[in-house]
Amino acid sequence: MNGTIAWIALGVALTASACGSGRSGKAGTAAAGDTLTERQRDSILAGSRIPGARGVGAALRAADSTNARIRATDSVTP
Repeated sequence: MNGTIAWIALGVALTASACGSGRSGKAGTAAAGDTLTERQRDSILAGSRIPGARGVGAALRAADSTNARIRATDSVTP
């Protein structure tokens, strides 16, 4: 019983700290001196061995494929 309460308290504390960071949007997520673009950070993440990195890589490939298809469609002249 005490273990369950501890896990619930931990979950509430983590949720509150994540929601109450005081920053909004993606602009607040990067450090002030960060010179990498979001794409570069995602590429580095995709090459790592942390959980979910393969999903980031798959999303980047899907975005590249979609962008290539859009460019190909735009370049067709009637």
